Amino acid sequence: MKRRTFLIGSAVAAGGLAVGYRMWSGSFEARAAALVAGKGESLLAGWIKIAADDTVTVYIPHVDMGQGSHTALAMMAADELDAAWPRVRTARAPGDKAFANRFLARGWIMQGLSVPSFLSGTVDMGFAEAARFINLQITGGSTAVRFTGQAGLRIVGAAARVMLLRAAARRWDVPVAELRTADSVVSHDRSSRRARYGELAAEAAGLSVPSTPTLKSAKDFRIIGRSVPRLDIPGKVTGETVYGIDLRLPDMRYAAVMAAPVHGGTLTSVDPAPALRIKGVERVLPFKDYVAVVARGYWSARKGLAALKPVFSDGGNGAASSATLQAQHERVFDAGDARSLHERGDAAQALSGRHVEATYHVPFLHQAPLEPIAGTARFRDGKLTVWAGEQDALGSTALLARLTGLDAADIDLVTMPVGGAFGRRSATSGHYLGQFAEIARAMAPFPVKTIWSREEEFAQGAYRPQVASRIRAALGADGRPTAWSQVFIHTDGINEAFSLPYAIASQSLRSVVSRTHVRTGSWRSVAHTQHGFYTECFIDELAHAAGRDPFEYRRDLLPQGSRERRVLELAARKSGWGQALPKGHGRGIALVASFGSVVAQVVEASLDAEGLPRVHRVVAAVDCGGVCHPDTAQQQIEGGILMGLGAAIGERITIERGMVQQVNFPDYPIMSMARTPPAIEVHFVASDAPWGGLGEPGVPPVAPALANALFAATGKRVRRLPVLKQAA
Repeated sequence: MKRRTFLIGSAVAAGGLAVGYRMWSGSFEARAAALVAGKGESLLAGWIKIAADDTVTVYIPHVDMGQGSHTALAMMAADELDAAWPRVRTARAPGDKAFANRFLARGWIMQGLSVPSFLSGTVDMGFAEAARFINLQITGGSTAVRFTGQAGLRIVGAAARVMLLRAAARRWDVPVAELRTADSVVSHDRSSRRARYGELAAEAAGLSVPSTPTLKSAKDFRIIGRSVPRLDIPGKVTGETVYGIDLRLPDMRYAAVMAAPVHGGTLTSVDPAPALRIKGVERVLPFKDYVAVVARGYWSARKGLAALKPVFSDGGNGAASSATLQAQHERVFDAGDARSLHERGDAAQALSGRHVEATYHVPFLHQAPLEPIAGTARFRDGKLTVWAGEQDALGSTALLARLTGLDAADIDLVTMPVGGAFGRRSATSGHYLGQFAEIARAMAPFPVKTIWSREEEFAQGAYRPQVASRIRAALGADGRPTAWSQVFIHTDGINEAFSLPYAIASQSLRSVVSRTHVRTGSWRSVAHTQHGFYTECFIDELAHAAGRDPFEYRRDLLPQGSRERRVLELAARKSGWGQALPKGHGRGIALVASFGSVVAQVVEASLDAEGLPRVHRVVAAVDCGGVCHPDTAQQQIEGGILMGLGAAIGERITIERGMVQQVNFPDYPIMSMARTPPAIEVHFVASDAPWGGLGEPGVPPVAPALANALFAATGKRVRRLPVLKQAA
């Protein structure tokens, strides 16, 4: 394919782009319809169902975790469909390969590039096959709007509209070009005939899906770009939304569990008698590395578990601690056998002269979702059904197949709304699914709801890893960096290279593995949080060494006209950078590009009477290409800022004698209302860049911006998170 392909995002902004779309094989098409279309309902283009009463249901291959993506994706499909918004609904796509998210695969791999129309069908079929092969239906990585929406549901909506137009044209025997659509009605003005979508849907569903429907120009959007009421809010306000922990089934049993407190340990022995004396307790189930108590009610199960005194081994990890892990980091840094990820120029030679050097540390972090791990499982007739809030239905099904030895076709994972996840409920962290299945198999045919206590959730998490980075940079006579050499720690499975946005001639970026027995997993924004902290704190140190203003120093290292420079300048301008602050206050600035978006933040902070950071104001500037739902977009950035501040100020998981020390929220202070900054401002940059994500990019800049603000206020550098009282 030649490079004369072009950006979908740019073309969307310019308008009138025909994009590729092809229906998948007939068997998957029929299966999708059989799964979701009831009597009088028709499935168009595989993802949009239209009922006889004109109700339009858009199937969303992402789980609702409160991020508002269901509403945004429905807006994108409905706008292209010309649907009447009050009649639009959403539904979670079944966890079935018929609904594998090929749009995410296409968007991720193509990164906004289009293909010639004659190849579009073949390319789309390839992505469909790939998505089914790798069980792709994940929620994460800020992929919903920028990939599923832009590369998928907008196109699906446009294709379904064409199908409705063709159905009307056949019925009235008129050219399609003479028809128009608006508010779920097809009209032929010359004959004054009209037909509702619900009247045409059955005929339209029998037509072939157009391979290259044309998307609207941005100027023609009627729904995209408006802050319409979110579709998920009423159910959450009234309590009608049923989360995984809320599910009730006939004859249900409840299980409470306790696993080896040291990850990697095993259950050595347990006397079941004390638990069996508790009213309502039916079974005590010992497994390889945990014990479960099953009862008629959860409270009985909890009391039964509390009565036990299980003995666990430590798996040989009982001497490990946060301090020994940090010492291990220093050893691997000194060993000098890091793997090269990016080399440009001769960083080693340049670093032989005057240079600045620093090492930064970040701790294990817990996702701390408000809904603890919970799920219901039932074995019956050789088949397993699991009801749980999972970020990745197909991936979790594949994991269950590996853990149980069942065929994936004999497993039905019913995905429920999620009460917070931030990476905790992804398939790579879903070891708890094995518990659900084991306990249900032992209690068959009864369904069993397993609920982790908050204490179990803190002890058995899949944490953002404790890692570190060592950076050295040489400064030229003008104070600008001439060379940058960086080594960072990564753990198995968590390895994300990055590029520096700043113009530095010689660069050397390397990573090195430092293994731990502690279970690790994804945390909101994944590795961008630690890399943002490393880079943006160190560039601040270089500015100080050069005697330059931190904002001006960054700006001068960014290319003229770049997204990064525009965002940085907007954040500085909106924050009043350079203006006087109250005594004891300081401003810090940071810039991080992640998930297709660029975010700069300015934090104003001081220390309170106890020496803890007090944040007075956060100003964010964002270039995310386009914005679908302005209110939700702002809320996503605000939420990222608050989560990032909570982690920066006081959150950490520490290890002693191999075990997690934090027990519950009093030991793990997420951002409270009392410490929330009184002013948070979000400003979006007008941009024609491809659409980027919003759920995660708001997190990475805030920790370095806070650390830099505290340096401005106190003169003390913070190179280790959380900040706590280090600047006092």
